[in-house]
Amino acid sequence: METIEINKRYSALAESTCCLSCGGAINYAEPKEGEVCVDLGCGRGNDVLRMAESVGEAGFVYGVDISDGMLEKARANADKFGVANVKFVKSELEDIKIDDQQADLIISNCTINHASDKLKVWKEIYRILKKGGRFSVSDIYSIEDVPEEYRTDPVAVAECWAGAIRKDIYLDILEKAGFVDIEIIEESAPYDKGKIQVSSFTIAGRRKNCNCS
Repeated sequence: METIEINKRYSALAESTCCLSCGGAINYAEPKEGEVCVDLGCGRGNDVLRMAESVGEAGFVYGVDISDGMLEKARANADKFGVANVKFVKSELEDIKIDDQQADLIISNCTINHASDKLKVWKEIYRILKKGGRFSVSDIYSIEDVPEEYRTDPVAVAECWAGAIRKDIYLDILEKAGFVDIEIIEESAPYDKGKIQVSSFTIAGRRKNCNCS
């Protein structure tokens, strides 16, 4: 789905009370005092503000999203609650506007499945993590290949499974990007979507603690 369409769709949802997340990656992330954290697909910034409290004044949290409406709402929420140790960045996941090796922790909820080039996204995540840095990501994978008819279907896109890939492909991408200690923290039973089944899962892993690529 093109960036302009995603921006329009999720900007319209910025003032909605709906839940846009397929999981609770932050529940397993354990941000620590003084750490730098990133939320990819931060939406209205709820998890960013939670992590900002956990990392304290010595820490910092970036919220990354492509939707102007979501970012505007997130900034307003940070101002409302007087949270200063945060920054919201408009960026595509394939080219994250954060410098190399900045983050101790990266989280994301049901966002990476939207990306057309998932390997490029995960390489970007690897790039902005510090050596030994970790991620906690909730996402959706498909039990079988998603039929082409659903790839741009508005309902399938809104339900976050149009761009899903199979679990084996997903895990292979993580390894190709260079991550180690990859583990599946939680995983749902398959459920029906269109003509196929999908599952939600939360995965964790870390960047190698060396200068190797």
